[in-house]
Amino acid sequence: MPSRRTFLGTALATGAAVALPATASAAGHPRRRRVPKESISIQLYTLRGIMGDDPEPVLSALADIGYRKVELAGTYGRSAAEFAAVLRRCGLRATSSHVGIDGDLDQVIADARTLGHRYVVVPWVNHATLAEWRAFTARLEAAGDRLRRAGLSLGYHNHAHEFAELAGVRPFDVITAGTTPRNVHLELDLYWAVTGGVDPVAVHRANFPRVRQFHVKDRAADGSFADPGTGTIDFAAIFRAANVTEYIVENDQPRDALVTARVGYDYLVDLRF
Repeated sequence: MPSRRTFLGTALATGAAVALPATASAAGHPRRRRVPKESISIQLYTLRGIMGDDPEPVLSALADIGYRKVELAGTYGRSAAEFAAVLRRCGLRATSSHVGIDGDLDQVIADARTLGHRYVVVPWVNHATLAEWRAFTARLEAAGDRLRRAGLSLGYHNHAHEFAELAGVRPFDVITAGTTPRNVHLELDLYWAVTGGVDPVAVHRANFPRVRQFHVKDRAADGSFADPGTGTIDFAAIFRAANVTEYIVENDQPRDALVTARVGYDYLVDLRF
């Protein structure tokens, strides 16, 4: 992870500040860095509509595009061992997965080991009261401790609602205050952060070095989802200020999932910041 000195001297003030065309806001900055190819992944939720009963052709197409990593959101009716075999045949590794923590954690750990995960990430939680958020946060910390002891890192993936105040407190702050960096890291979804009105750079700075994964999901001018690099989020500015281990392409509602995969991969490979 980079030192704090690599961050921008002043964080962007609002979510709107990062929602600018990348080519314009990056002007004047030397573009010397790039996203390492080995750090690029894709969330398979993006491709759920075309997986069908046989995911192997889709996974093979991802490998042909250039991906070597994927993040799972289920194993499409297959056991962890069966899906791991499919991934191996396609030349892919599932380094991360979206999994809940309120089931059998022993099974979560066993499946993660079989699939070769480094990260296990809680993808979605929403509660009506702060008491419920605090109870969830306690469970998250306890689960993170168990997964860490098993050689895994447990993360939390945000949406926009965690940044909306509930009784004067943001659920996101409940999570970060009630868990330890040792046991729970953050997978920051850049689309949902901007939609929630926060600056991803400021979130990264405030939680350094807990943000280890980015969901690289773009936002169109009307607020809808866009393929990476075709919307309004200034990824170059974010990436200059915040280094992570995985940059995960995603579009929740792609028009053509394989086009999204290609556009996202090429954008990250070609981007200079």
